Amino acid sequence: MSRSWRSTALSIALAATLLLGASACSSASLRPELASHAANALELSDALEDLIAEGKATEEDRDAAYELVKMLPADTAGDAFGHAAIAGRVAEVKGAGSLFSVDHNPTSLVGEAERYATMSRQKDPTFRDGAATRMLGTLYVLAPADMLKHGDSEEGISMLEKLVEQNPDLPVNQLRLAEAYIALGDKKPAEAPLCNAQGHRASLRRDDQALLDKLLVDIKPFECPKK
Repeated sequence: MSRSWRSTALSIALAATLLLGASACSSASLRPELASHAANALELSDALEDLIAEGKATEEDRDAAYELVKMLPADTAGDAFGHAAIAGRVAEVKGAGSLFSVDHNPTSLVGEAERYATMSRQKDPTFRDGAATRMLGTLYVLAPADMLKHGDSEEGISMLEKLVEQNPDLPVNQLRLAEAYIALGDKKPAEAPLCNAQGHRASLRRDDQALLDKLLVDIKPFECPKK
């Protein structure tokens, strides 16, 4: 995404301002990799995702990113997705039922991720090859049903299956579908998408490779055919 509309100095200044506002809510500090992207929800989310993929993100990093993103707009599909992704990443470590205050209204982190992912999908369902749909499908399968408003595991599976049909060459689609099947105890239909993802392992992010390895263990005694 182009950053021509703002200077680096402005980004740093805004990051400092946002951190001052966030300090009343959180004592988390923001590392430079996040601070340099603090003016835009999607860029902030991407920076956090990079840290997670590299195995460097701490719980404090997630908290600090969350405190910042609450102050940023979600006017585009990308920025709404950034809000959703950061809420989801905090939920991973704090638990799906954790409550945070957004505009002074208590909400579960999973519920917040669902709300923003739905918003992103409504604005542009094609954003990043259906990233919001992939997130919603995964949430509907994996998250507690009482934390969600609009979907269930059946709908989640359907969403992920359609993504695979539309873009079968995207390994992360195959991986999420396999993860969903295995989470529901349906190991047989998980075999094909899981082996597809395994065949394109090198193109997956490091954290997704770790998920792939876990799913390959979970699906045993089945093993993907050797190529």
